[in-house]
Amino acid sequence: MSDAFESDIFELAPIAMWIEDFSDVKVLFDEWRAKGVDDIGAFLRDDLSRVAECSRRIRVLSVNRKTLELFEADNLEHLTANLSNVFRDDMLETHVNELSDLWDGKVEFSSATVNYTVSGKRLDIQLRGSVLPGFENSLGKVLLTTEDVTARENARRGEIINRRYAEGIFEHSPVSLWIEDFSGVKMLLDDVREQGITDFRTFTDVHPEFVRQCMSEIKVIDVNQATLDLFCAPDRQTLLHRLGDIFHDDMEKPFREQLMELWNGNLFHHREVVNYALDGTVRHILLHFAVFPGYESSWLRVQVALTDITARKKAEAYLEYLGKHDVLTKLHNRAFYMDELNRLERKTLRPVSVIVMDLNGLKDANDTLGHDAGDALLRRFGEVLNGVVSQPNHAARIGGDEFAILLPGADRQVAIAMVDTIHEVLKINNQFYSNAPLSVSIGVATSEPGEAMESVVKRADILMYDQKRASQAARCGGDGSASAPDDHHTSASSSVFASN
Repeated sequence: MSDAFESDIFELAPIAMWIEDFSDVKVLFDEWRAKGVDDIGAFLRDDLSRVAECSRRIRVLSVNRKTLELFEADNLEHLTANLSNVFRDDMLETHVNELSDLWDGKVEFSSATVNYTVSGKRLDIQLRGSVLPGFENSLGKVLLTTEDVTARENARRGEIINRRYAEGIFEHSPVSLWIEDFSGVKMLLDDVREQGITDFRTFTDVHPEFVRQCMSEIKVIDVNQATLDLFCAPDRQTLLHRLGDIFHDDMEKPFREQLMELWNGNLFHHREVVNYALDGTVRHILLHFAVFPGYESSWLRVQVALTDITARKKAEAYLEYLGKHDVLTKLHNRAFYMDELNRLERKTLRPVSVIVMDLNGLKDANDTLGHDAGDALLRRFGEVLNGVVSQPNHAARIGGDEFAILLPGADRQVAIAMVDTIHEVLKINNQFYSNAPLSVSIGVATSEPGEAMESVVKRADILMYDQKRASQAARCGGDGSASAPDDHHTSASSSVFASN
């Protein structure tokens, strides 16, 4: 091959090529060896000015056209005059590796480094060098190629930045995030389809163990810090080892519905579920499920986002409680009482008994002792009724000093037994509050065949007011004999009761 042809190949090569003379570097190496240097890498890194000295001793013999284009130089003289700007900063660290290879007698080396154009533009370079044959001892001619990999490195750096950004969003998200592998679940669902099953809901009704099997196939890949905080876990390992404490059997029903969504091809869905923290406390959760893009056919990566709505559920429960309860007495309120009456009217369950009560002396207590004293009497009576009335029966405060108990399915005998129990508890309560005894007038009525609930309540109300008037007359010096015919009469701490 002629020298002219070789020169043409060098000049027209599509990659930047340099021919450099490293012989003065070899002289410097020999001086350092004579001084006892044996670990050239450590020696150079200990003082990077030694690397710079090596660079200054390299002479550029020739470069090709692509080199001048890459480094924005007009000619070889322009390039060599600016070598201190071309080879600087980041390059010194990587240059150590090249010098170490030459020190060790290697005739080929490569590294990823950084150069700069004459105008100062940063270039990511893939450097490769080879000592030309015949110059192995002197290093008089070394061929180097400098491939511009800036675009590739920018993409790599961008990928690192994006990955760190995504990891930061995941780790520091205020929402509990789980990365999970649902591929096992998908295989189970696919197997069921292949068996010819089309009614998946009926299938899970008949085979509830299939739901549990699907749950066991879920693999948790990662969770973020918000997950550890939400479930009171000290670390990821503890959380993953105690998943059974978080996902109780209560999860089977909502997970079955989640399977229905997946069966129907809905890879993005949400629902409310109940989980448990590791300290045993309840967590009401809004679960968002999403299969990652690119994994639609395998479900190898899914994200489950859990939003803690416990506070909201508590607030909703409290608002619902307020809508149905009297805050002072903790009994049901009039709105609930009216709804329950309407419900009982529609039901065929009979008999239904109604107990209507009026707290005696409440106005006097408010007028003479203040409303705080009156409220205390109401609270105490609420405690009495809450203590003796349980479902399916309901006690309610239906007015300022008026109360009622609805007893569905209870006959007269059961209602009278309830009244007797109230009197017994009142006696005990009054022993602790002897300076402010509770006194109540009571009327009881039990439904007759075909009788409307409104009529039953009215009869109980009339009997209660009859007894209240009798009680007032007795306190005013009357004989207290006023009563309804065939009344059952009992008193406890000045309380009276009538039934019909």
